[in-house]
Amino acid sequence: MTRKVGVVGLGHVGTAVANYLLFSGFTDELVLIDTNEKKLNAEATDFADAMANLNAHTKIMVNDYQALKDADVVVSALGNISLQKDNKKHDRFVELAFNQKAAKEVGTKIKESGFNGVFVSISNPCDVITALYQKFTGLPTNQVIGTGTLLDSARMKKAVAEVLQVDPRSVSGYNLGEHGNSQFTAWSTVRVFDQPITKLADENPDLNLDDLSQKVRAGGYTVYHGKHYTNYGIAAAAVHLTNAILSDSHEELPASYYHAEYGTYVSSPIIVGKKGVVKEIKLDLTTDERKKFAESAKYIKERFEKAYTELTD
Repeated sequence: MTRKVGVVGLGHVGTAVANYLLFSGFTDELVLIDTNEKKLNAEATDFADAMANLNAHTKIMVNDYQALKDADVVVSALGNISLQKDNKKHDRFVELAFNQKAAKEVGTKIKESGFNGVFVSISNPCDVITALYQKFTGLPTNQVIGTGTLLDSARMKKAVAEVLQVDPRSVSGYNLGEHGNSQFTAWSTVRVFDQPITKLADENPDLNLDDLSQKVRAGGYTVYHGKHYTNYGIAAAAVHLTNAILSDSHEELPASYYHAEYGTYVSSPIIVGKKGVVKEIKLDLTTDERKKFAESAKYIKERFEKAYTELTD
């Protein structure tokens, strides 16, 4: 069965996503879409030049929304990272005005194409833009997912692993809430060596959970200040989520999806399959963690409602 993926937005992140998909042979057909046709065609030509040295062949199409009709997954990586230049508060919402208009335009075109696969949004602010895409694509909520805190959770695992000198894949647990400043590490979910991280922290003075929380939250900005964008970490998260969909793996992943309880998109673990969200995972959080999650959801919902009103008035 042919696997088909679309990537909208061929900036640093979209190109990294496309590169990962192509070089790993994860898709048979790849549709690349961007408003900058000169750069888009250059990237497509560069990918085609690599094809003879790759282990798998991928058919590449450019700027054809109709080609998305039978795609399994479409990934939105559009954005304008230059807006972050003077953003001293490191607030992803500085990109909202630009990306909300793009989400309406792209979402409408995707709806017109007849696409009925799973839409994966990376674009910032991730939760609000994902919610806008759901509205403008008209897809069921289970078929529209944001990468959300999948990247934040990976950063948490890396931070814990560095202190305990283990592979990040040996750390389990989640960052929850907004992919932004109100996200938090749910330490009650984190385990290493089959031990709760809270127990290990009591025994290990080098394992300061408050310090680690700050390190995780600042992870993306450390990268940004070094090269003025981030791409590999988020691209890996997007491709991980895409592969879970393509393979119908029913893998448990933290991602931004629609929570009926809160009336908004916000990140917590789900089972991911061919049609997106297969099942919600209910976590046994502490009282403080539940409060933080509710506050983060409220923050997202208020900003989504304002953005959606601006776009539809």
